[in-house]
Amino acid sequence: MNQRVFTLVTAALLAACAAPPAARPVAPAQPAAELRTVRFGFVPVAINGPVYVAAEKGYFAEEGLKVEFLPIEGGSDAVVQVASGNFDVAGGGISASMLNAVARGIEFEIAASLHTERPPLASPFVVSKKRYESGELTKMSDLKGKKVATNNRGTATEWWLAEALRQGGVDITEVEVLGLPFPQVAPALESGTLDGAILTEPFATAAEDKGLIVRLTEDFVDGFKPTYIYFNKGWVTANPDLATRFIKAYLRGARDLQGDAYFDDANVAAISKYTKVEPDVIRRARRPHFDPNGTVSLEDIQTLQQFYRKQGLLNYAQDLDMSKFVNTKYLDDALRALGGSVEFK
Repeated sequence: MNQRVFTLVTAALLAACAAPPAARPVAPAQPAAELRTVRFGFVPVAINGPVYVAAEKGYFAEEGLKVEFLPIEGGSDAVVQVASGNFDVAGGGISASMLNAVARGIEFEIAASLHTERPPLASPFVVSKKRYESGELTKMSDLKGKKVATNNRGTATEWWLAEALRQGGVDITEVEVLGLPFPQVAPALESGTLDGAILTEPFATAAEDKGLIVRLTEDFVDGFKPTYIYFNKGWVTANPDLATRFIKAYLRGARDLQGDAYFDDANVAAISKYTKVEPDVIRRARRPHFDPNGTVSLEDIQTLQQFYRKQGLLNYAQDLDMSKFVNTKYLDDALRALGGSVEFK
C-alpha cells in the first residue's frame, strides 16, 4: 500500500512540474464591418418618426448604414439642400419654393412617401380659447374676413388652411393670410392680433395645456401625402444598393409605428430624442401616420402644384411633370426584401 501511494504522489509531482501545454493560438479579433455614413437632412419634428425609430432600433446598422442627422429649419430647405449635395437623403414637403427650384433645374429623386395626414390631424386649425368660449369664433364660417396664419407661405400647411376654411364655406381669398412661425401662434391668438391658424404638434398640445387654444377643426384632410423621402441624384446613382438598404430600414421603422404601436415606449423614446419633445407630450399629441409601404402619390403632389399656381406662388408657366422625379426602384426592391406590402393601419 505504501509503495502504491508513493507511486501516485511521485506521478502527481512529475505532472505538476512538467511544462504546461502550448497555449491554443487565439485568432486576431475581426474588425466589425465599417458602416457607411448617410447624411440625412431633416426638420426635428415627428413626421420623420420612421427614420428616428430605424436609427435607434438598429435597423440602419443591420443594413450596414450609419445615419448622420443634420437638422434644418424648413422641409423645403431640405429638398433644395439634398439637390445641391449637402445631404445624401432628406425628408421634406412639396412647397412652392421647391417647385420653383425644380423649374430652374435642380435634380433629385423622390423615393418614398414620408408621412400621411389622417384625422384627427396633427396640424389642426385652432382659435383662441377665450374667443371660442365667448361665442365669437365657434365655427369655420366665423373666420371670413379675419386674419389667419400658416407657418410659412407656399407650403403644404397653406393648402391645409384653404381646406379648413372650405369646411366653413370660406375661400382662402376671403381671409388675410399671414406667415407666422408655429411657436408664435398661440401668443398671437391670445393677444387678438391673430384670429385663427394652422398649428402643428406638439405646439397644439402645449398651447392646449396652457388653456390658450381650441381645436376648431381637425378632420379637413384625410389620406393626403404632403412629405417625401428624397435622394441626391449623384449619390443615389453611385450608391443604388445603399439607397435600397436605406429604404428597407426606413420601412421597418414605419411598420413599427402602425396603429397604437406608435405609442410603444421605445418608439416614443426615439421620437423624443430627435424632436426634444417630452414623452408625455408625444403620447398626448395627435400622431402623424406612416404608410408602411412608402407609396408615392403623384396625385397629391399635383394637387399642391395646382394650389400654389392658383395662389400665384409659382414663377413658371406650365405645370411640371413630377413623375420625372419619382424613382420607386429602391422602394420596390426594399418591399421585395421585406416580403411584400402590408396593411396601412
